[in-house]
Amino acid sequence: MSRIKPYIALLKSRLSMTVAFSGTFGFLLAPVEHKAIDIVLISLGGFLLTGAANIVNQLKEIEFDKLMKRTANRPLPTQTLTPQNAQIYGLIIAALAIGILSYFTWKAAAIGLLSYILYGYVYTPLKRVGPISVFVGAFPGAFPPMIGWVAATQHFGWEPGILFAIQFFWQFPHFWAIAWVADADYKKAGFRMLPNEGKKDLKTAFTIMIYTVFLIPLGFLPYIMQMTGITSAIITIVAGSLFLGQTFYLMMKPTDKAARWMMFGSFIYLLIVQIAFLFDKVKL
Repeated sequence: MSRIKPYIALLKSRLSMTVAFSGTFGFLLAPVEHKAIDIVLISLGGFLLTGAANIVNQLKEIEFDKLMKRTANRPLPTQTLTPQNAQIYGLIIAALAIGILSYFTWKAAAIGLLSYILYGYVYTPLKRVGPISVFVGAFPGAFPPMIGWVAATQHFGWEPGILFAIQFFWQFPHFWAIAWVADADYKKAGFRMLPNEGKKDLKTAFTIMIYTVFLIPLGFLPYIMQMTGITSAIITIVAGSLFLGQTFYLMMKPTDKAARWMMFGSFIYLLIVQIAFLFDKVKL
């Protein structure tokens, strides 16, 4: 068991499960019949794909992870695993994930492969360049519900585009709240994630607020497109307004404590919205 633990740790299981849930959400929201085995497979595919991307991320940041308290005990910085073993493991996991998505449709597999490349090979090195990394990282972060919908329906359309847009704009307050809280640790590794010269001030809080505003009208679109009912639209608008309220609090008090509450709030917002959509989706 001790030999397996480092390989499990490489997957960043909590993060991977969160992302996999978003993919399963998109799959279940689609107005088609869902088989139990397909639900299991789309969840597994999303989990493995995210885990594989996380492995690439860690392989490229071994030396930087050694510098940060939150990452210093990971398997690669501590040399519990060799980079060679991690790379082989990651490629196997990635191949399995793409294979599972291909079972549904090549379109879902293609988006999955793009997500893997963007996160591991584009977003990761950009973290030391500047906040452009957050924009790039928002794409793979927003793909899961789109992948789920496309896997279920076999085609693109406005519906998966709307799901993508909601999660895309959600990424900015979510990422920046995390970057605000972890700023001191990130600076040790040279990561530059926060906008506006990386300062934790009113200007940065205002920028976070601007992106959060978009979530309110976007949350109403699934109802307009007859994907969901009016109940979930109201819930989403209320949740978005409360989330937006957290950005106002951050503007009034640009502190780590306020940013930490916003970070937790971002998770709660997305969970509430996704569950509301699922329970209020348009039936077959």
